[in-house]
Amino acid sequence: MLVENITGAGGTIGAARVARSKPDGYTLLLHSDAVVLNLAMYAKPGYTLDDLSGVIRAIVNPQVLVVKPSLGVKTFQDYVALAKKKPGEVSVALPTSGGIAHIAHEMVRQRLGIQVNYIPYAGGAPAATDVMGGHVDATIITAAAVTEYIKAGRLIPLAVTTSYRSPAMPDVPTIAEVAVPGFDVESWQGILAPAGTPRQIVEKLNRDVTAVLAQPDVRKSVESQGYGISGGTPQQFDAALRDDYARYSKVIKSSGITLQ
Repeated sequence: MLVENITGAGGTIGAARVARSKPDGYTLLLHSDAVVLNLAMYAKPGYTLDDLSGVIRAIVNPQVLVVKPSLGVKTFQDYVALAKKKPGEVSVALPTSGGIAHIAHEMVRQRLGIQVNYIPYAGGAPAATDVMGGHVDATIITAAAVTEYIKAGRLIPLAVTTSYRSPAMPDVPTIAEVAVPGFDVESWQGILAPAGTPRQIVEKLNRDVTAVLAQPDVRKSVESQGYGISGGTPQQFDAALRDDYARYSKVIKSSGITLQ
């Protein structure tokens, strides 16, 4: 297997290249939820969901809203109250503009009627670092990226975005529990193939990856980092891609979020 890292335009360049590749099962795309988000944010992403076929949604993880300890906020309700008391003054570091964390917080903002000051960063590490350094009030970020900082008391977790609590931080409630019933945003990483790839090839790839993910050492490695194994069929992944697009594109368009 040859791994080729294709950067640029939020992953749209790599996705478009795979979408145009020969559908023979030898060229695959390893991507995240951004493959869906980019379709709603870029004017010309270079591909559509019809150009790709889901193989397997492999890894999942909640996003978690965390704040600096000096903010004096201990719960998600406290955070909302502060944002309403001081509209536009609470600063929120975004690991990337238009990423899943941005969309998740924007969904919260719209549902609860709060205003914050978004500050885009070039990745989760610098965003979390500035929150821990006290330069920014909060960030919403992949839970696995900040689990150790939370355990060390350097960040205060308020809520996770998924419908379930994170096994890595079981005491942290979900947004659905404390504020917005039914709220569910789950970041993921998965494998896709060019549309038109024979179904038997897609299903074989799905079985092979499923077998690897089921290996005890692989599962242990994934879960030790705070991630979860998803799995499922190609059909379920295709359906999830379209469901994600339908939900997130509404938020993106109503917020006016665009990328060039």
